Amino acid sequence: MSVTARSPSSLRPSTLHLPPGDWATVLDCLAAHFPAIGREQWLQRMARGRVLDAQGAPIDPQQPYRVGLRVHYFREVAVETPIPFEATVLHLDEHLLVADKPHFLPVMPAGEYVEQTLLARLAKRLGNADLVPLHRIDRHTAGLVLFSTNPESRGRYQALFRERRIDKCYEALAPALPQLAFPLLRRTRLVAGEPFFRMREEAGAGNSETRIEVAERLGELWRYALYPITGKKHQLRVHLAALGAPICNDPFYPEVSDAADAADDYARPLKLLARGLAFVDPLGGQSRRFESRLSLLP
Repeated sequence: MSVTARSPSSLRPSTLHLPPGDWATVLDCLAAHFPAIGREQWLQRMARGRVLDAQGAPIDPQQPYRVGLRVHYFREVAVETPIPFEATVLHLDEHLLVADKPHFLPVMPAGEYVEQTLLARLAKRLGNADLVPLHRIDRHTAGLVLFSTNPESRGRYQALFRERRIDKCYEALAPALPQLAFPLLRRTRLVAGEPFFRMREEAGAGNSETRIEVAERLGELWRYALYPITGKKHQLRVHLAALGAPICNDPFYPEVSDAADAADDYARPLKLLARGLAFVDPLGGQSRRFESRLSLLP
């Protein structure tokens, strides 16, 4: 029997294969493995049927521990701050969904966000627990996100990103760079920076590459067209900041201006937009192109 229990949002559960240990029950193991989640919280989740075994049956507090046992559980956050922006579905068929994500909305559940995510909202809206994002964009970035709606064809579309057979175009508003010649190819080595949520460039073989063009000159600010060849974390933000043109309202680059847990300033969104996606459909062979309806300009 497959796992059929769902959260109210139709999100798929997370999975843990129980690690080696000397616990007596599954409950003991979960409480020790996730110290940030109290034992009482696990008891409450079990009482509501939100901790399941591999067959989708609820696990009770007395179930014996066994190393390697597969446990499914639904992530929960006690209080989530509502994000007052909605995504637009631009395309939906039996295999793909294309969403236009607003600024500030995370794509996937993580940290303090579970229900206030693009995935959770779309799964609830469509009643489809099989939705899976084929790629991700930063929470601060707006624009296109492509989802698989069908597990049977998912691998064919995931290969487009893995094999770099999909063209992505972003737009950014940032200070003018009249001293540089465009188009410009920025190829550098990106590594984890400090604090933990930042990236930085360092000497060495390049592992990130972006083609940068000027789409429009608007006085002191220019609208840049960005074509990422690789997909490193914060790649576009780091590359423009390193050139001397940090993206408008960027709280992390070139310096951290906001704490990681600072409240969002909805009046100052990061001026970065995932504008376009284009690829040859691996199922039908037709050329497909999608474009965001959002704008970086007021």
